[in-house]
This record gives sequence, C-alpha cells and structure tokens, in this order.
Amino acid sequence: MISKKIIALSLFFLVTFSSFSQEKFTLNGTISDTRSNETLIGVNIGAKDTKLFTTTNEYGFYSLTLPKGEYEIVISYVGFATVSEKISLNQNTKRNFSLTESGQELKEVVINSEKTTANIRKPEMSVNKLSIAAIKKMPVVMGEVDVIKSILFLPGVTNAGEGQSGFNVRGGGADQNLILLDEATIFNSSHVFGFFSVFNPDAIKDLKLYKGGIPSKFGGRASSVLDIYQKDGNSKEFHVNGGIGLISSRLLAEGPIVKDKGSFLVAGRGSYAHLFLKLADNDNSAYFYDLNTKLNYKLNPNNNLFLSGYFGRDLFTLSESFTNTYGNATLNLRWNHLFSDKLFSNLSLIYSDYYYGLTLDFIGFNWDSGIKDYNLKYDFKHYLSNTIKLNYGFNSTYYEFNPGTIEPNNEDSSINFRQLDIKYAFENAIYFEAEHILTDKLAINYGLRYSTFNRLGSSTVNLYENNQPVYYDSDLKIYEKATPISATFYKKNKTIASYNNLEPRLSAAYELNKNQSIKASYNRMAQYLQLVSNTASPTPLDVWTPSDTYIKPQIADQVALGYFNNFKEGTYTLEVESFYKTIKNRMDYIDGADLIANEAIEQVVLNGEMRSYGLEILLRKNTGKFNGWIAYTLSKSQQRTPGRTPDEIGINNGNWYRSAYDKLHNLAVTANYNLSEKWNFGGNFTLQSGQPVTYPNGQYIYQGIVIPSYGERNGNSLPMYHHLDISATYTPKPEKKKGWQSEWVFSIYNIYNQQNAASISFRQNAETGVNEAIKLSIFGAVPSVSYNFKF
Repeated sequence: MISKKIIALSLFFLVTFSSFSQEKFTLNGTISDTRSNETLIGVNIGAKDTKLFTTTNEYGFYSLTLPKGEYEIVISYVGFATVSEKISLNQNTKRNFSLTESGQELKEVVINSEKTTANIRKPEMSVNKLSIAAIKKMPVVMGEVDVIKSILFLPGVTNAGEGQSGFNVRGGGADQNLILLDEATIFNSSHVFGFFSVFNPDAIKDLKLYKGGIPSKFGGRASSVLDIYQKDGNSKEFHVNGGIGLISSRLLAEGPIVKDKGSFLVAGRGSYAHLFLKLADNDNSAYFYDLNTKLNYKLNPNNNLFLSGYFGRDLFTLSESFTNTYGNATLNLRWNHLFSDKLFSNLSLIYSDYYYGLTLDFIGFNWDSGIKDYNLKYDFKHYLSNTIKLNYGFNSTYYEFNPGTIEPNNEDSSINFRQLDIKYAFENAIYFEAEHILTDKLAINYGLRYSTFNRLGSSTVNLYENNQPVYYDSDLKIYEKATPISATFYKKNKTIASYNNLEPRLSAAYELNKNQSIKASYNRMAQYLQLVSNTASPTPLDVWTPSDTYIKPQIADQVALGYFNNFKEGTYTLEVESFYKTIKNRMDYIDGADLIANEAIEQVVLNGEMRSYGLEILLRKNTGKFNGWIAYTLSKSQQRTPGRTPDEIGINNGNWYRSAYDKLHNLAVTANYNLSEKWNFGGNFTLQSGQPVTYPNGQYIYQGIVIPSYGERNGNSLPMYHHLDISATYTPKPEKKKGWQSEWVFSIYNIYNQQNAASISFRQNAETGVNEAIKLSIFGAVPSVSYNFKF
C-alpha cells in the first residue's frame, strides 16, 4: 500500500517537474492599424486550438508565452479582418502585426470564436466599451455626436434630466464618476451647460466605462471610471477630416512627423449659433470651442514618447452685463518603456485645470474659481506567464482648490477685493493587481490599492463647541450654522487632516462552457474630493473641496454577480448583472444651505450614507444588416442622514429617502440598419422613470404672502421621461477609398415631439390667485443635418 502511494507521488512530481521544465518562449510586440499605424487597444491574440490568448494593452502591446513548437497565431478585432499566421517558436520573438479594416465587418459587427472566448473567460465585469464607429451612428440632439450622451444607452447609466450635464452610474452622483482623457482628470465634461460633451469624437480612439469590478490602478471616485484615450495620429500619411453642422463644426489634421516613427494630431471644434442671435439683434450669446492635440515619437523599439493636451472653453453672456467663462485644460507627457519581452511600463506627468469665471458688470466685480491637480504616475504590466499577469504602480497628486477670488472690475465698483481661502491637498496611492487563470474554467483578478490623503495648509480652520460645525435647535427641530469659538492657522504644507484607506478589489469568472460563464466582483473605493452642490446635475458653478477635519472621505463598497452568454455562434450576446452598493460619508445639506462663496462649508453639511441596488440586462445583436442592443435597468438609489445623537431628528427625520439619482426603470434601445453601401439608418429609444423632486404639500399665509410648505425630500417624481430619435447616413461614393470622401447625416431628435419636463415649479396665479404648476421643457423635435468629409 505504501509502495503504491510512493509510486503515485513519484509520478505526480515527475509530471509536475516535466510541465515546469518544458521549454517556453515569449512572443511579443504591438498590433496596429495598417492604414494609419495607430495602435489598437483590446485586440485578441492567441494560439489556435488552445486556450492560450491575451489582449493588447492601452498602447497596443501584447506578450504571449507558449511552449516551444509550431503555432497558428490568430489575431482578431471587431471591425478588422482576422489575421492568421504560422509561427515557429523556438526562441523569444518580437513580432508586430497590422490589421486591415474590413468593410463587411464594419457593417456587420462580427464576433468570432476567439472574441467570444475572451469575453466569457476574462474575469472582467460591469465594463462597457463602445466603438467610435458605433457612437457616430447614434442620433443625437442638434446633430453633434456626443460621447457622454452615447453611454446613457448602456445599462446602469442615466442622465440627470433633459439638457442636463453629467451622468449617473448605478444610483451614484455625477461627482462620483472619474472621467479621464489620456489619463488626465476632466472635472466638468460638458459644453453649453450640458447640451454637448467636451469630447471631440474625431479625436477619440477608445473608451471604457467601469461600473464595478474596477481595476486597482483607478481610485478617487465612488461610482465609476470613464477611461478615454485620444488617437495617436497617422504616422504613414497626412489626412484631414471634419464636419459641418447647423450649430457647430469640427476639423482634424493628422500626419507623420517622421514616417512610421512619429506623428501629430490636431483637432478643433467650435459652435457658432451665437452669430445667428446677433443677426437678430439679440445681445445674449452662448458658444464653445475646444482643441485636442497629440504628438508621439518612437525613439527605438523599446521607448516611445507621447505628449497630449486638451483645451476647452465655454462663454455665455447675457445682455453684455453678465459673462460666464468656464472650461478644462490638460497636459500629459508619457514615456512607454519595454524593460523586457514580459515587462511593460508607462510613466506619466499630468496637469489638469478646471477654471470658472464670472463677470457681473451691473454690480462691478469678477469672480474666478477652479481646481488644479499635478499628477505623477508610474504603471507596470508584468506578463509573468500565460496564467499570471501583474499590474502594479503608484501615483501622487497635488491639488490646489480656489473656491473664489472676488475683485472689482471698474473704478465705480463698491466691491472690495476678497480671496477665499485657497485649499491644498496631497493624495498618494500604490496598487498591485494580478490576473490569474487558475484552471481551464476559473479565472480571477485580485488586487489591493492603498491610498493616503493629506489636507494641507496654509489655511485657517474654525473650531466649534463639541467639534460640531452644525448646530441643532432642539426646540425648533432644525439645523443651523454653528458659531466658531476660535480658529487655528496652519502654515503652508502643514497637515490639517489626514486619511488612509485599503481598497481591496476582487473579480472572478467561471466558464460553464465555451459560450457561458458566471462572474462576481467586489471593490472598495475611497473618494477624497467632494463636489459642493445641491443640484441633481453638476453645473459650471459647482465648487470642489477636499476632505478635511469635518468633511470625511466617501467610502464605497460594491458587490456584483453576473451571467454572460454568447449564443447562435456569437450572433447574440446576453449580459445580466445584479449589484449592491453602499457609500459612507455622503455629504447631505441642511435645509436652506447657502453654498455660494461659503468659506465655512462645514456649517451647512452633514455626513450621511447612500445605498443602491438593482438588476441590469443587456441583449446585443452583433451581426447582420440589422444590429444593436436593448438595455434595461431596474434599480433603487437611496440616501439617509440620521441624527448625530438620539435627540436629533436628522435629515428627513433620519429616514431613507430617494436620492436625486433614483430611477426605478431605465430602458434604452439602440438599432442600426445597413440598407445598402450608400444608406445606413439608426434609431434610439429611451424611457426612464421620472427624476425625484420635492413638491409642496401645503401652504400658509404670512403677512398676506402665500408660502408653500414641503413634505419629505424627493417624495415626488417628474413625469416619465422618453423620446425616440432617428438618423440616416448617406454616402454618395462608398467605393471611394482615397481622395475626397464624404457623407451626409440627417437626424431627428425626439421625433414625436415629446415635451419632457426638465422641472416643474409652483406659483400663485397673479390674476386668479389659484395655485398652478408650470412645466419647463427644453427640447421638442429637433431636426439636424451634418456634412462629414475626409481626405
């Protein structure tokens, strides 16, 4: 008996040793577009008839380790022809591949077996990716292609209302979304108060929305990450493309600096609707412009340099007496270095600036505010083997918050110069993450992020009795501002408050068969920056503030469970996910809170909590002339701020109430039909539950004035929101692949002219004295036409 065990154990070690001693070599390189030499993100590359595969990273790099032998390497990417090449692997080999766009695959988004396997097996969930080609076919208001509006058609994503800026993910606030453009933070993603986004679709290469299972390299926000990369530019040929619309136009130029080694890209947009107002003798004006730039240069096979930037501004004037200017500016210098065929690194120096300016000539003052950050980050991707890939790195960010600089703008002004306390903070993080294939059926992704945050001087901090900046009047049962009992001044760079958090991340995928899998994930996120706003959507006036002695960082915990199925040979894809998310220290505002130019914001806020949970369903049709998807979300989002002591009532009597982002039902349908090579048709339908609001539930008369009284917060809803949009794209000469190429895009937003309520206000009719409700609608049916070209 013992001898049999010894023999069996010996065989086990022999087989194990043989498998480890089997000679292996690494195939690595980059994968790019044949036409432009633009690197491609998320390309699948693997050995045929095996389960050994990988995908390219954000810079098009891949590394695949295989046992010595002969292989048929297959490279597949949606919209490009699949490449297959036989390779004899008897040493470490560097091989770059180029993919060619497939006209047929562009019209019929083909998912092949390699793509299906990657989706099913990868321990990645709650992630949505949209191609720019798909976004450009979606009908939008006023004909301006919009990245932010397009993600509203994904499950778990809603808008804050008609014509409002920002987006909400799984019941979270718009301020809880981390928006990155080439790794730089975008603090306000909208133009013209939310009508358009700041992202020029012509300059965008790739975008991913992480709603859960967020990788460890991301941090700083409680709900989601929208990760967007700009194009690098064509390093083979000079090209120009653009578009002319009814209210805005755009132009992009790209070409080689040194052929096949370096390239440039410059893209600009501008609106001109304000010019028509001037023709009508209208003194009001609202317009925007932005500029995207990028340079990249390949120093040698192991080193690449990138320099990218963005600058955008909005200008709104009212009868030349009120001027509002705001916008983002970013700059990023990056260095890609390949240490070996298995170790890739990226070092980035990043600058982000959000500026808000206000001029009131009738009062005689200027007001400037904003936030700046300076970020150093170093990321590594280590391909240890085909079963273990490591991601690790660090980043350090220094923040400067200017809540307001007020100064007179003419000699007659009665305003005195005033500088609200400029605030400083320093945030650091290190992270580690492993992508680990445990068995043929089970793959996991686990990681840990450790973050620290220091609120720094110079600054004066108020001190309050019992350390409570909000006073509770037990007789009137209301909250009021507390009066400071003293103040402490902190010198420059002295720590005022500090926090640190461990943020674990875990996701897993179990393959039921080659077409089905179940996945689960958990992540914790810490958010140290807070947006001071009591509106449902962000506005240019909103002010960011750091966590400090009184305002605590938000801590989010989220779990998700999902089922994924590709059926009928990849023609259809079904994704079903459920989630549950809790958030600690969510800021809540006392009744009557004054947020504008408030130097002691802690006097009007309390630390509460949030929770959201729901079910998401996404059904896609991927192939054929008719394709698209249906997304449905059933969810709840609630907020609660109980009293700090048993004697206090808290906000809303300490009960859970609907958050401003609660939408019980959210249905989005997107369809695309290729009638012929010349004509393509698209359509979108959206239906959402009405946004939570608080209506008056009574009134009383004081000194002859009728004053409304209100019930529970967000106890009412606006009417259900819905609209249908259609578009038609006409390509006069589809066979033309060189020289001047063009297309016409015709669209109608809200074709049946639904008057969706942006808000409902209540007033007393001056003539009849009867109370009445007034609905404000922004958009009815909006037809548009755009002419797009390239050469």
